[in-house]
Amino acid sequence: MSMMKNKQQTILARVGELALLRKICRRLPLRKDVIIGAGDDCAVVGIAGDKNYDYLLKSDGVVEGVHFKSDAKPELVGHKALGRVLSDIAAMGGEPLWILVDLVAPARTPIKRIDAIYSGMGKLARNFGAAIVGGDVSAGKELQLHVFGMGRVKKGKAVLRSGANADDAIFVTGALGGSIAGKHLEFQPRLREGEWLARGKWATAMIDISDGLLRDLGHIVSAGRVGARLELDKIPISASIATFGRLMDNPPRLAATPPLEGISRELYHALSDGEDYELLFTVPARKVKIFMKAWRRAFKLACTRIGWITAQKGSLDGIDSEGKIIKLNDAGFEHFR
Repeated sequence: MSMMKNKQQTILARVGELALLRKICRRLPLRKDVIIGAGDDCAVVGIAGDKNYDYLLKSDGVVEGVHFKSDAKPELVGHKALGRVLSDIAAMGGEPLWILVDLVAPARTPIKRIDAIYSGMGKLARNFGAAIVGGDVSAGKELQLHVFGMGRVKKGKAVLRSGANADDAIFVTGALGGSIAGKHLEFQPRLREGEWLARGKWATAMIDISDGLLRDLGHIVSAGRVGARLELDKIPISASIATFGRLMDNPPRLAATPPLEGISRELYHALSDGEDYELLFTVPARKVKIFMKAWRRAFKLACTRIGWITAQKGSLDGIDSEGKIIKLNDAGFEHFR
């Protein structure tokens, strides 16, 4: 019996996505031209002789049954596949340049569906000045799109997850929790906003919300070796949550996790649902007033102050309208769990 136990291998369901990534990243080889390797929204590399820009590298994939349902509009599937990569480039303050797309599809897939998927990608790419320059196609059991993107940012200006400092204010764009009502297919990558934040040196740390506010704020907290406190009554909750009662129609990625104690279901969705693709970032306390004025002049998009960074390493909690402190965890989506 003991010999059989020794032969049992640890499976991904037990380890989870985050622990797997930590294990993989420790073993990845690097070169001298790698500025930031795996572990942020994008890798950052330099190109010999280019004194003006650093370059951003990102790949991401969407899989039928995991990231979208089989009856999703194909144009929106294409939009999402590319949009996820563009959103990560936005989170570094970058400008997208070139895109490669690998398609995996069953042989029975209608050509019309594939055309529509690429139409959705093409429309989004043109909106942000990116070029789709190639890729690959392969047969497979389910439809998959794997997108690689390359962008650029002024040299030394990429906004990382690790830059937050105690007392920095925490901001988020747009409203949260709309993924449950379909935003995960129709979001707009916040590229113009991300570039503006980097160019103006407003953001000390930034990430896009793909796995949920709490999970992604946890990445900023971990990377910066700081803590965070959220003002729970300030969280901008998508209006679609209150009106969208058909919870059985959740996107495939949304976990059916019960709310945290003392938190409404609507707020829980805003805190933990993935795939909002809004920007979550920190601004130094001394810049907050001038930042908010500058933002309102530049954009119509809502930008809400939702909390602040603390010096308590690894701490993540919230404060409600009555001043009660509620301990939070990094609830959110995690593959293999």
